[in-house]
Amino acid sequence: MSKDSNARIQKGKVLSFLPTGEYYFTKGLKAYHRRDFIKAKKYLGRALQLEPGEPMIACQLAIVWTELGEYEKSNQLLHVILEELDEEMAECHYFLANNYAHMGFFKDAFQHAKSYLELDAEGDFVEETEDLLELLEMESDDLDEELYAQDDLIVRQEQARELLETGYFPKAIELLNEVISDYPEYWSAYNNLALAHFYLGETEKAEDILNDVLERNPGNLHALCNSLVFSHYLKEVEAVQELVEILKKIQPILTEHQFKLGATFALVGEYTIAYLWLKKLYKQGFQGDGPFYYWLSYAAYYTGRENFAKNIWKKVLEMNPDKEGFEPWNEEQASIHGFEDHSGAIFQKLESDYLEERLFAIFLLSISKDRENLLYSKRIEQNRKLTELEHLYLSFLSKNEPSFVADAHEIAEQLYQYHQPIGTVEAGLYLLWFTIFHEIYDQDVQFKNKQAWAAATEYLWNKLSSRKLSQQELAERYGISAATVGKYVKMINRFLTNYEF
Repeated sequence: MSKDSNARIQKGKVLSFLPTGEYYFTKGLKAYHRRDFIKAKKYLGRALQLEPGEPMIACQLAIVWTELGEYEKSNQLLHVILEELDEEMAECHYFLANNYAHMGFFKDAFQHAKSYLELDAEGDFVEETEDLLELLEMESDDLDEELYAQDDLIVRQEQARELLETGYFPKAIELLNEVISDYPEYWSAYNNLALAHFYLGETEKAEDILNDVLERNPGNLHALCNSLVFSHYLKEVEAVQELVEILKKIQPILTEHQFKLGATFALVGEYTIAYLWLKKLYKQGFQGDGPFYYWLSYAAYYTGRENFAKNIWKKVLEMNPDKEGFEPWNEEQASIHGFEDHSGAIFQKLESDYLEERLFAIFLLSISKDRENLLYSKRIEQNRKLTELEHLYLSFLSKNEPSFVADAHEIAEQLYQYHQPIGTVEAGLYLLWFTIFHEIYDQDVQFKNKQAWAAATEYLWNKLSSRKLSQQELAERYGISAATVGKYVKMINRFLTNYEF
């Protein structure tokens, strides 16, 4: 080696390489033009860390988020630019208009499109913005009314989804029926309505809704996936196999549909194909919510990818700490996907407008591993929705004070002997019992034969769910006669005028 080359090496050691925001911005742009959005996101994110006040970097990163389908993250950056970095950066309004249009918030899209044209009448995106406005205005004589109506639909659907996720099934049904009445061809509402009825144990009604959707909108992916889930829970083996084969042939383009397909396959135990769909989304940079990582971890674990599953589970716990203990490798909890022992869900149900849901929440509290802390929590003391009946129930649990609510609790305990852990399907049985109790507790009815009340409730729940379990079978389970079961079934039917069994 020559003296000169050695000098060059020594010189190289002295000079250090300190990449700047501009360096990473350039690399990000190159990756963007190659349509390698994952690398573009990485480089531009690093550039923004080094130069957090540079609006051009933030804007380019927002564009990448849009390309990845992460419209909310893109919008957050664009609003930061306009509100904190450069309020005169008019093109941000154009990008916001496009994002909001993709998300279905047409009123916001319209407002930002108009803002762009007002601020930069000769800008680079004028033609595209005018095309967007034309699209938003098509066949609409009253734009404001039309846009507000569509936004209203999105908001109500989101409210219904939150009610479903937190277990407020009757309230979700009420809201979804209103949505369907106003928007008869909004299929998403029908699918969610079917789920709500299924969770309440009204499986026949749920299946009828899905069949109606598939008849009027053939090939509806969400309806097909929900049908598979229903058949899985009802242990309809042939129907499950048939639907799995149908869904395996579907190759959806939309990210939302790919996630739905992957999560559904994971839920019914088809982990190999579930992993293919969910890992594909993960590789594309899909930033899903808790359920995405939850099912990705399960699919990875059950296809032999334990280390990857454990890394993904860390994200699950970051988003939802209540999932601790529900890891796929935790055999005791692996099959439980309900809300038992989840204090967050219990408190949410205690805020319900429906008395039967609040009573059910108190029963869940009674079987929680954190029972004592929950009983004496400030959130319960300060809950103004709790009536005298719920306070009597809580008093019974904390002080063992005898009351007629104790009878309702003991009957729920009878059911719990045969239906635990309590998942979303089993929840329908307990909600039915507390609905029955709510309807008749002030009518001077005696609850002495608790086994009979439990057996009759379970019989009606099975009937609602189209399960074939005879009164004789339930009589043997609860140690009473079939005639007694029949007597109590008739008694409940006489009292419940709002329900058809």
